[in-house]
Amino acid sequence: MAFSKVNRRAKIKRRIRKKITGTSAMPRLSVFRSNKQMCAQIIDDSTGTTLVSATSYKSKAKGTKVEQAALVGKEVAEKAKKAGIEAVVFDRNGYLYHGRVKSLADSAREGGLKL
Repeated sequence: MAFSKVNRRAKIKRRIRKKITGTSAMPRLSVFRSNKQMCAQIIDDSTGTTLVSATSYKSKAKGTKVEQAALVGKEVAEKAKKAGIEAVVFDRNGYLYHGRVKSLADSAREGGLKL
């Protein structure tokens, strides 16, 4: 029986989250991608708190979706530097590491985060 797109992503997400957890020393950079927007959060799973977040909706980023994702990655890296976060674990959240997700990760690396 074939999975729907949502069920397939949920299955992949569960498999990834078994291996990846964020700690206070190395939090988790979680990515959410909708049809129009891109969101990134840096999460400490031991306390269950979001330390830093950035979205394409609040930043009013212009350009293509890939360019907007790059701006979100740069913004989350700047906020992380201000919060004293140097390195994170990247959680692609069940999405393929391609296109917007890759653009966000690359710009976060350029911004100074170690993934």
